[in-house]
Parts: sequence; structure tokens; C-alpha cells
Amino acid sequence: LAQASSQVIRQGQEISLNGRKFPVAWSQWQERGSVRTGISDTGAMQILGLVLLSTTSLSEQPVQWFSKVQAKPLVLKVQRLSPYRYLDITDVAKIAGVELQILGKTLTIDSPKAQIKNIRQGRQSWGKRIVVDLDRPTFWQVSQAKSEGVVMIEGMTTPALLAQFQRSDNSLFTLESAQTITKLRINLPAANGYGLRIFSLSNPNRLVIDIRPDAMIPREIVWAPGITWHQQFVKLKKGFGQDSFPVTWLEVDLRSPKISLKPITSDPNQLKGIAPLLKTARLGQAAAAINGGFFNRDNQLPLGAIRRDGRWLSSPILNRGAIAWDNRGNVKIGRLSLKETLTTSTGNRLPILFLNSGYVQGGIARYTREWGKAYTPLTDRETIVLVQNNRVTEQLAAGIAGQRSFSIPADGYLLTIRAGGAPAKNLAANARINLKSSVVPAEFAGYPQILGAGPLLLQNRQIVLNAKGEKFNQAFQRQKASRSAIATTNRKTLIIAAVHNRAGGKGPSLTELAQILQRLGAIDALNLDGGSSTSLYLGGQLIDRSPVTAARVHNGIGVFINP
Repeated sequence: LAQASSQVIRQGQEISLNGRKFPVAWSQWQERGSVRTGISDTGAMQILGLVLLSTTSLSEQPVQWFSKVQAKPLVLKVQRLSPYRYLDITDVAKIAGVELQILGKTLTIDSPKAQIKNIRQGRQSWGKRIVVDLDRPTFWQVSQAKSEGVVMIEGMTTPALLAQFQRSDNSLFTLESAQTITKLRINLPAANGYGLRIFSLSNPNRLVIDIRPDAMIPREIVWAPGITWHQQFVKLKKGFGQDSFPVTWLEVDLRSPKISLKPITSDPNQLKGIAPLLKTARLGQAAAAINGGFFNRDNQLPLGAIRRDGRWLSSPILNRGAIAWDNRGNVKIGRLSLKETLTTSTGNRLPILFLNSGYVQGGIARYTREWGKAYTPLTDRETIVLVQNNRVTEQLAAGIAGQRSFSIPADGYLLTIRAGGAPAKNLAANARINLKSSVVPAEFAGYPQILGAGPLLLQNRQIVLNAKGEKFNQAFQRQKASRSAIATTNRKTLIIAAVHNRAGGKGPSLTELAQILQRLGAIDALNLDGGSSTSLYLGGQLIDRSPVTAARVHNGIGVFINP
């Protein structure tokens, strides 16, 4: 909610910076007779280059932006209007000579054009440094992929500098001029883990770009009541190795009446579909989010448990790990199965293997309207059985996979019998059937929200990793990659964390991820989908990686701030 002393006038979801448009939230409000303008904090970080510094204050945010060395940071007022946290940039805009205007739902920012006077480069003990000398403070953006980082500066360069750094013999970076901006395309070392750390200084005005294996800026920000944003390098204990991992995580207090969590999916109308977490979280008005469980990237269907508000969107598979929670702060992490059985009027008991799942095996599977309005067979020669009011209404031969769709009854469900399933005669038209469902272990039954992934990492602070037992293949078990995880703490809070490549190397193994979570104080912990799916979202932006490197995902866990 907006602070009581302020009255919101206008707000929108788009900012035009010197003619270039960005999907960043903004707001204007009346405060003590003055109109103030705010930009979402993570958006200001992404498009203006403000470096957010650690703070325990809910009302103020210190930032670093063209400050003197060792000077006190600039402190901006914070305005909270769920799901965003806005930084009041009104005074900063005046100091920088920036013109702010509202055109419809777009906030336009026109800043004076900076001039790049010189570019210097050199080696440091930890990597390489580029210094860009400027005639005035300006804004900048960063986009970083595996082998290249791009720094876009709101300003122009001289023809001489452009010619000097366009040459191919400059192995560190090349310079490009495009309309109102100047781009530095920076070659990152072949070793994984290298990134860009960028900050600005004044007297003289300059932008400092460091290429280093420990590029992440440590921070701890109390972002909202019940949500704290952490970033730090975690070095594993002696005996585990001395690797240092960049960890970005949110600590969420589920006991707070203002905070709730729910599974989120890319399409609210059907289970099929994938999208960037950035898009899914924004559309769902989540304050924060992390990518969730596994899915089939080809058919875009879920491969694990999703239960929302007491209704199964998709069933667990292979007794893999899952997390369950309610609105009272109770959380359960463990391995999970769903057992469903059909009993016919003749006494036949028929097991249902999966509910609304993209995981396909021979046998009987069940599909409800949570799947969508229709089911399209996933394998050849399936037998389709329609059930309404506990009675079989129709039985149909499906033919070739993908060629025909079958409506799912709104007041029942659809069964499909695949190879090795029950004889079709057991589910003939007009047959009466009874469905019973239960979860194993039974403790999961009382939780309205569940999301499955795996493998399980920690229970009662101890590593219980058994990837083979949860039917993950050996390549997955050995892989070192970016990882996402969710965990409980003894503070009765949840950790949602993203871990990327160690300094100068690859990402963590599953065992290393479990050890990192132990260092953060986790009690029970679950691995989520990882690799290019790893995405941690806060206040409208990804805070763990550049969006250009994040893959589309099927589902996630959204954190919501309630009125």
C-alpha cells in the first residue's frame, strides 16, 4: 500500500529514456503539496545505473551514483505501492538536469547528453579495468551473456575514440555509436564466472567497469516488511573446497499477514505454455518470484507437482521432492506421491498413474479442467474415457497422437488409457465409478499450496541428497550449473535462492548447493529447476542475471504483498 502521508496521482509500467522504451514501473504521488516521481528500485538499478546499497530502513534507500570517493551515499526516499518499491528520483532529476514528463501511461526521461572524453584500460590483480571519462553524470545499462557484456552509456563519443576502439586488434572491447547511446562490447574471459562490476565516481566524472570473477556486489536490503534481499559470496568450509559462489536470495517471513506465496504458471487458462519468469511474475502482480519445477521444453507441459488453493494443477512424479505451505506460516518439505484409484461397480480397482501431467507412461492418466478445456493425446492409440458425475458417459478411440482434441467435462474429468493400461471394457459407457485420492506421506494432505521439483537436499540440517532414488539421470547428478533452491530456516522464514558460477569456474553441483544452503542456515531444502531456468525476480526485474540469458519456464513460486 502507498504510505499514508501520500496520495497516488498516476502510475504506469513503461519508461522512455531518451527515446528508448523500457518495461519499468513508475508512480507519481502528492506529498505535502508537492508532486513526487518514483521509479521501481530494481528498475532504477537496471536502466539508470543506480547502485543500491545495503540498508535496514524501510523508508530510505542509499544509492551510489557519481559520488565522491568515501563520501556519504545519496539517500532516496522510498514509496511502497505493492507490488513495487519506488525510489523518489524527483530531486536527483533536478540536480542532473533531467526533464520528466508523463505521456499517457509512459514516463519520459530526457537527460542532457554526456560526452565521452577518454577511455582508459589496464590490468588489476583480480582482472581488468576500463575507465570511461565523462564530462557530466549520465545513466547507463548493462546486458551480460556468457562471453560478452554490453555497457550502454547515455552519451556520445568523439570520432577519434570511436575509430580507436573499433579496431579488431583491441581484444578487450570494441566501441559502437548508436543514436543517443554509446556501446562498449566487452569480451569476457573464457573461464566461467567472470562478470562486470560497474560503478561511477565524480570529480572527475567517470564510469568504472571491472571485469572480474567476483563481480557480484554484496548487499542486504530490507525490501519490505517480511522480505529481505541478500547478495553475498559463500565460500564452502574447509574440507568442502575453497570455492566461492555468488548467492542471491530473498528471505521471506510467511508468518507476516502481509505476505503470501502461491505457485504461478505462464498461462492462467491452461497448463501448456512457457514464458520468461519476468513476464509471468509481472502479469501475476507478484512482488517477488523464483522459477519452480521441471517441465518438458518440447511440449511445454509440467513434470511435477503443482497444487494451488487446494486444487491439483499437476500431480507429483517419481516420488520426487516437493514443498508445501499454508497461509499460517507452516511449511513441509519432503518426497511426495499422489495415489489415485478408480473403483468400478463390479469391484475392479484401477490405479491412476498421473493427474494433469506431461510425464507419459503406459497406464491410466486423468485430466481435469485445470489442464485446459481440451486434451490432445500425447501418444498413439490412446482410449479416451469421459466421466461426469461419477459415471462414464463416453469411450472413444483417439488414433494418432496430436491429431484430435477431446473436450474435458466441466463437471467431471477425462481419462486416457495408454499402452499397458486397464482393459477398456472396465470403463464402458454408463459404468459407475468411484475415485479416491490420497497423498503420501499423509502430512502433505492439509497444505493448499504445493510445488514439486527435486531432488531433496536437506532435512533437519542434514544432507539427504539421493538424485538416483528420485529417478534423475547420472548426467543431471554430475552436472555443475546455475541452481535455484527453496529452504526453511530456524527463524521460521523461507529462503528462495539463486546460485550461479563460482568465481572463475562453473556453477555448483547438487552436493555443493546443499552445502551452500547449510551455510545460509537452512534446515530443510529442495532443489528447483536450474541451469538457464534459474531466475530470481524482485520488484519488476530479475536480480540474479541478465534477462537475455534467462530461459522461458513453465512455473514458479510467487511472493505477494497483501493489502
